[in-house]
Amino acid sequence: MLKKIRVILAALFLIGITLLFIGIGHNCWGWMAKLQFLPSLLALNFAVIIGIVLITLLFGRIYCSVICPMGVFQDLVIWIRRKGEKLFKKKKTHKFKYVGEHKWVRYGVFVLSVVSLFVSGQMLIALIAPYSAYGRMVQSIVAACSGSVTAALLITGLLTLIIICVCAWMWGREYCNTICPVGTLLSFMSRFSMFRPQIDESKCINCGKCGRGCKASCIDTKNHKIDYSRCVDCFDCIDTCQEGAIQFRTVCNKKSCAVKADEPVDEGRRAFMVTSAVVAASAAAHAQDHMHGGFAEVIDKKSPERSERLVPFGAVSVKHFYNHCTACQLCVSACKNGVLRPSSDLEHFMQPVMGYEKGYCRPECTACSQVCPAGAIKPVTVEQKQTIRIGVAKVNLDLCLPAQGKDSCGNCSYHCPSGAIRMVRQQGSRMQIPTVSEDRCIGCGACENLCPSRPISAITVNGLSIHHNA
Repeated sequence: MLKKIRVILAALFLIGITLLFIGIGHNCWGWMAKLQFLPSLLALNFAVIIGIVLITLLFGRIYCSVICPMGVFQDLVIWIRRKGEKLFKKKKTHKFKYVGEHKWVRYGVFVLSVVSLFVSGQMLIALIAPYSAYGRMVQSIVAACSGSVTAALLITGLLTLIIICVCAWMWGREYCNTICPVGTLLSFMSRFSMFRPQIDESKCINCGKCGRGCKASCIDTKNHKIDYSRCVDCFDCIDTCQEGAIQFRTVCNKKSCAVKADEPVDEGRRAFMVTSAVVAASAAAHAQDHMHGGFAEVIDKKSPERSERLVPFGAVSVKHFYNHCTACQLCVSACKNGVLRPSSDLEHFMQPVMGYEKGYCRPECTACSQVCPAGAIKPVTVEQKQTIRIGVAKVNLDLCLPAQGKDSCGNCSYHCPSGAIRMVRQQGSRMQIPTVSEDRCIGCGACENLCPSRPISAITVNGLSIHHNA
C-alpha cells in the first residue's frame, strides 16, 4: 500500500514538472517547482525548507522518491528495465547488490557544491543539481523538436540524459547517493528519521531478495542492516519481502529497538549540524521564434556586445540573479517571446541569457518572474514591471538608416512602450534620427528587436548592474 501511494504521488509530480518545462500549466501546477529543495534554499523559502527537513526527519528521504523529478525519472528507467526483462523473459536478469558508501566522492562533490555557492560558481550546481539537470534534459528535447535549440543546450542536455539513464539502468540510484548534493544533504537528516524500513531478524529467512531489488544498494542482507543515509524510501523492499520481515515503523518500536541505525550517532549528528550551518550560510532554452511588426527579416540578427548583461525584470541585480539561478530552464520554457535562452559561456554556463534577437520583453508579460522557484527572479506585477529599469538603449548612428541618409524609419520610436525614444530632425537634413531619454527607458528591447538594421541593430540595450525604478 505504501509503495502504491508513493508511485501515484511520484507520477503526478513527474508529469506536472515535465509539463512545466514544456511550457504547459504554469498557473495550475507551478507550485510543484517551488517545492524543489535547492531552488527553495537559494530563494530563502523557509516554509518549504523547514517542511522538507521535518518530513525527512520523520520519514527519511521521501523527497527523493516523490518530489524530486530526477529521482522519479531514475525510478522510471529502472522500472522500464525490469519490465523489459520480464517481457523478453531473460533468464539472467540484472540484480542490484549491497555496495558500501563512496564517502570520498560523495562528500567531495558536496563540499565543492557548497564552495561554488560561496564563490558564485553556479556552473557546478547547474550541471549536477537534480532539478536543474532534469529541466535541461527536457528542454533540450523540446527545443530540438521545435528547431530552436542551441548547440550548448542540446549537447549538455542529451549528455546529461544519457549519463543519468546509463547510471540508473546499471547502478540504480547511484547518482542520488554519490553525486547529487541535495541527496547528500538530506542523507545527514535521514540517518535520524523517526520512521524507517526495518528488518525483523526473527522473520528473515536470508533469501536476499530485498538486497537484490534495492535500487539504492543500501541493504546489507548478511548483517541485516540498512544504510538509512542512502535509503530513498521507495518501499520496494517491503513489497518484495514475502515473509513480512521488513516493515516501515518507528525507531522506538520495541521489536525494532535491537535493530538500530548502523551509523555512529555522535559522528553523524556532528556532520549534520556542521553541514547544515555551512549550507544555510551559503544560501544568504526553450523559446518560440517570434517577430512582431517592423520590416521583414532578411538576415538573422546577431547578439550585440553589451557593456553589461541584461537580466529579467524582477532580478533586482545582475549579481543577485546569477547568485541564485540554478539553471533549471523553467524561466526559459515560460518565456514565449524568445528573450531568454541558455548561456554557453563558461562563467554562467546554462544559466539564462537575455537577448532581443528573436523578440523583446513585452511589458504585459511577467511569466518568468512567476515561475522562478529559486528567487533569482522575484515576482512582479504588470504594473510594477512598468516602473523597473533593467537597461538603457543606446543608438549607434553608424548603423542607423536615417542617420546615414539611407531611409526614414522611426520604428524604434513608434514601438517604444515607455515613450523613451523620440525622432529629432538633424541640422541641415530632412531625416529624423532617434534620441533616447535614459530616465524613461526601461530596457524592454522593443527598439532593438524591431530595428531593421541587420545583422546588428542600430540601437542596443545595455543592462544595468543594479535595477532602478523609473
